[in-house]
Amino acid sequence: MVRQNWMRLARDEALALLTNSLSARRRRGAKRLRALADPTTAAQVRTALEREVLDERTWETQYQLVMALGMTGGRGDVEQLKRPALQPHSAGVYVALGDAIVRLGREFDNDPAPALWCLQQQDVRLADGALRAVAMLRLSLPDSAIDDVLDYAEAHFLDRNHAYLPYWPAVAAAGWSGPRVRAFLGRCSQDSRQIVADAAKDALNGRYGKYVSVL
Repeated sequence: MVRQNWMRLARDEALALLTNSLSARRRRGAKRLRALADPTTAAQVRTALEREVLDERTWETQYQLVMALGMTGGRGDVEQLKRPALQPHSAGVYVALGDAIVRLGREFDNDPAPALWCLQQQDVRLADGALRAVAMLRLSLPDSAIDDVLDYAEAHFLDRNHAYLPYWPAVAAAGWSGPRVRAFLGRCSQDSRQIVADAAKDALNGRYGKYVSVL
């Protein structure tokens, strides 16, 4: 009972912050709701996000609201997320959109369709967010989808503008198998980007290791 009361209080305080005049406080509320992952807050998060995207200056708050919706919403929210995914935003918002689309858009646990949709949009930041969700959810994708992910990662392996794109596929590959996967991890394990190399070495041993994300 004490824990339930604390959770209710935390939820109510976080929801109240979503309408604060200061972006930093709205962001704090969104982060709390993201952590609570309470589906009863989805409607309020959705409404707050609709307001927030009107101000391009508050991208950090938009990021947290998208991530909060990804933790509280449902499949019905995916179309709302796909629309802004095709419009100009800051890099962080695209990453959040890719992550949330994968979390909410799956028809079954290991459904690759939402992640592949993100990869097909020709925006590496959106793809990076989607691949992060694939890794953190430890999705066991079908072989054809794994090939698509690795094709994408290898095509951007030396992309200086997105230097760490191979990281999340390397993390996710801890739950995958096959010669294609091992070849990709072998390449990553020799890479000069330390977090990419470390993730690949863990994956080769079937370990997910410690996730590293700046957001």
